Amino acid sequence: MPSRSELPGFLPRKKLIKALQKVGFEINAVGGKGSHIKMIWPTTQKSITIPDGLDKHALHYVLKEIETYSGVTWEEIKNEI
Repeated sequence: MPSRSELPGFLPRKKLIKALQKVGFEINAVGGKGSHIKMIWPTTQKSITIPDGLDKHALHYVLKEIETYSGVTWEEIKNEI
C-alpha cells in the first residue's frame, strides 16, 4: 500500500476504471448510485464503490479496499494507467 505522498493529487475516474478492468475487475451495471460506480472482483464477488472525485485521500481509501478484496496492488494498477 503506497503512502498518500506517493499518490497523484487527482486521478480521473475514467482512467482508474479502465485500469481496473485491465487487471480483472468488472463494472456492476446494477450497483452504484448517482455519481458512484460499483465494480466487482469476479473471483470473490466482492464489490468496491468508486466515487466521482478521486483526490489523494479518496484514492488511498479505494486502493486499500482493492488490495484487501483482490490482492491487486497500486503498482499493478499504475502500470495499466
